[in-house]
Amino acid sequence: MCQYSANDGLGNDWHVQHLGARAAGGAGIVMTEATHVSAIGRITPHCLGLYTPEHQALLTRLAAVITQCGSVPAMQIAHAGRKASSHVPWEGGKPIPVEDGGWTPVAPSALASVPGATVPHALSASEIGDVIGQFVTSARMARGAGFKILEIHAAHGYLGHSFLSPVSNQRNDSYGGDLNGRMRFLMEVIEAIRTEWPSDLPLWVRLSCTDWVAGGLTIEDTVNVSRKLAATGLVDLIDASSGGVSHEQKIPSLHPGYQVPFADAIRNQAGIATGAVGMITEPTHAAEIVANGRADVVLLARALLADPAWPIRAAKALGVKPDVPQQYLRAAL
Repeated sequence: MCQYSANDGLGNDWHVQHLGARAAGGAGIVMTEATHVSAIGRITPHCLGLYTPEHQALLTRLAAVITQCGSVPAMQIAHAGRKASSHVPWEGGKPIPVEDGGWTPVAPSALASVPGATVPHALSASEIGDVIGQFVTSARMARGAGFKILEIHAAHGYLGHSFLSPVSNQRNDSYGGDLNGRMRFLMEVIEAIRTEWPSDLPLWVRLSCTDWVAGGLTIEDTVNVSRKLAATGLVDLIDASSGGVSHEQKIPSLHPGYQVPFADAIRNQAGIATGAVGMITEPTHAAEIVANGRADVVLLARALLADPAWPIRAAKALGVKPDVPQQYLRAAL
């Protein structure tokens, strides 16, 4: 969950206390917010970055705090693509024009994310190579900082997703066209990252499993993408989310677990582990998802924003002993 509390990509004590509290609250894995591979890849001017040694210093401390509090530290790396250069949500979240201090985003095609937004620069093949190099650099620094899981954010209309979706990718070169062409960018990012991210550390990929818009990605497309990712042996888990590429999306029904069928389909049709997300707030619901083989892990965001000790509560409700720091054992009784 983005905190929009960094300056020039640099995190601070807010990020440390925020994620440290969730680790001490009993979460098995604690993942950073989208941490961007370049300055122009940030969603907002206040998003976290990992593209200089100065960024790495704070994140090293963050990984150490998460570890000390008993959780596995995970890093999500991202590039916002055409959705970059936006105001923070509590200031409206709208795109920031270049003349007002924003910047020109980059994307697979010169298609604005919403009407009135700055038209992004369409990346050339050589520029795509540069962006892939930025992902590799961030992965190297994440490893050096002590993170044990790496997730590539390729969902919600950000750069990886915007290459995958025909809504935002209208290229006619080898990075566009059919699904194989549109997934080339993601495949090359994964292959390049694995030159720095060792095989014994998990690599996850977050995907939007449907665009919720006519002519966009479907779950059938995403199962095919996931099957090909599984075949490489380079990816360990698909974090199954949805939407974000089009302002015209229409989600038929928002309810607890509405995205779980995506994780279920990918896990059982593509043969790769999945993470379930989306309005999952009750311990029994989370336990049912895993117990019935619909996903391998459950990822919580808003529930943990509201209650850092949700895992301790969940353990009590499910009759299991929570794994928490010894200083918090009295809370677990």
